[in-house]
Amino acid sequence: MNPETKKRRVVVTGYGMITPIGKNSEETFANGCRGVSGIDFISSFETKGLPCRVGGQVSDSWLTGFQREKLQGIEKCSSRGLKLMLRATGEAAEMARLDSIENRAEIGVSLGYHGENPSVEDLVRLYRHAGGEHWDINGLTRDGAYSFFNFFRRKPDVAASILSLLFDCRGGGYTVVSACAAGAQAIGEALGTIRAGKAEVMVAGGCESNLNFMGFVGFVLIRALAEKYSSADKASRPFDRKRNGFVMSEGAGALILESLEHAEARKAPIFAEILGYGSSADAYRITDIHPKGDGAVFAMRRAIADAGVSAADIEYINAHGTSTLQNDQIETLAIKRVFGDRAKQIPVSSNKSMIGHTIAGGGAIEAGLTIMGMNSSTLLPTINYEFPDPKCDLDYVPNEARGLEHGIALSNSFGFGGQNASICLGKFRG
Repeated sequence: MNPETKKRRVVVTGYGMITPIGKNSEETFANGCRGVSGIDFISSFETKGLPCRVGGQVSDSWLTGFQREKLQGIEKCSSRGLKLMLRATGEAAEMARLDSIENRAEIGVSLGYHGENPSVEDLVRLYRHAGGEHWDINGLTRDGAYSFFNFFRRKPDVAASILSLLFDCRGGGYTVVSACAAGAQAIGEALGTIRAGKAEVMVAGGCESNLNFMGFVGFVLIRALAEKYSSADKASRPFDRKRNGFVMSEGAGALILESLEHAEARKAPIFAEILGYGSSADAYRITDIHPKGDGAVFAMRRAIADAGVSAADIEYINAHGTSTLQNDQIETLAIKRVFGDRAKQIPVSSNKSMIGHTIAGGGAIEAGLTIMGMNSSTLLPTINYEFPDPKCDLDYVPNEARGLEHGIALSNSFGFGGQNASICLGKFRG
């Protein structure tokens, strides 16, 4: 990248989210400050017989009432995950006064998203019309046996297209498909797009909603989910010695990123600055993190270097913190490798203890909460931290929110399959 274009400053002029603990950012942050858990027994599909039966669900009532002029006619193409994203983006867009920008070609979209898994019922309808030697296409389409709208809901690229359409974003559109790193990488790629002068404004973030059998069972089969818990709200316990798997959730997060010059020219509110971004691949195994945390180390170091700051300047880390044995131990090791003797002095906390793991939505939600925490001098807690693990020995802000003025933070997202992202965020300082 040209050194001159890299100096272009990029700020956050709006943020929004919808999570299991809040229908918007303010409610999510307020409940996070109180240590509220959004994890409960799953009601969206039958879980009897599964070793994990808990998840983080968003209330259906929070999805009603969203209105955009062009929504009619494309709602059937929209997955539940996209509907969550539309709510989060609506909040962020209103905050940023996105509708007031005249040149819509200046606005792009960068979305972390994986599409919607089919339901068991849809698969049954589909295969009912499979003959011995050929497909019964007439039977498949007759009487609405199987809707072609399922095709659109499962395609990851469709969500970014609909998001662009509904918010009239006519610049470049990108879909990032990189598991748990997707939301953070979407923000990082949006940062690069603005720095390179290819857009002035980007709607960036991620969403996920796969709390159905087909979305759930793969993680069950690889034994990645929490299977031992005294109660649903105790199942997600990052860095705790009795952690035994992550808790799958749904949610969405959106940031409006904007070049500083553009934001100031239109007198937009500025909530934070995206200082730097680091990305890496473990290049190790599909299902395992590098045992020394090499990929996580590279991502954090690159984010810090890209921000033009030093490791000594980082005052808080919003951890990936999934509540799996491997992730939490290796993320702890990676933080120690990056920050050395100072690692134990840096507060580290995991929002997933309360929200669960929203996969592609996680990095965007957590970046938004990190910004809110900086602006209110608050560190959100890691709840359910009861039994210290000697291999996880950092300051995890256990169980209660903490007041602390801080101005530079990292937000980590490490994806299944070894894809890593770290975002360096800062208070806006004129």
